Amino acid sequence: MRLNCPHCGERSLEEFTYRGDATLRRPAADASAKSWVDYVYLRDNPAGRHEEYWYHGAGCRAWLVVDRDTTTHRVHSVRAAGSTSENTRLNHEHA
Repeated sequence: MRLNCPHCGERSLEEFTYRGDATLRRPAADASAKSWVDYVYLRDNPAGRHEEYWYHGAGCRAWLVVDRDTTTHRVHSVRAAGSTSENTRLNHEHA
């Protein structure tokens, strides 16, 4: 699998580290203990398309959001974390 970094271009997976689910939302500071336990410790194991955080540690050191199919490993898009503009999305056809 290869990822198309918006800053460095296409790179080998070995340059990146998976850092978790990019769809989680942090609970409010006054949320219940159960909400915090769920947020910190409990994770789904999604099958299909999913957005994930990846860190480009052996490259530009940027945080990325990768839209990937967890069953086929096909990468649909990569964008800089924190970016919402469609102009920053890069289509990626590699499996």
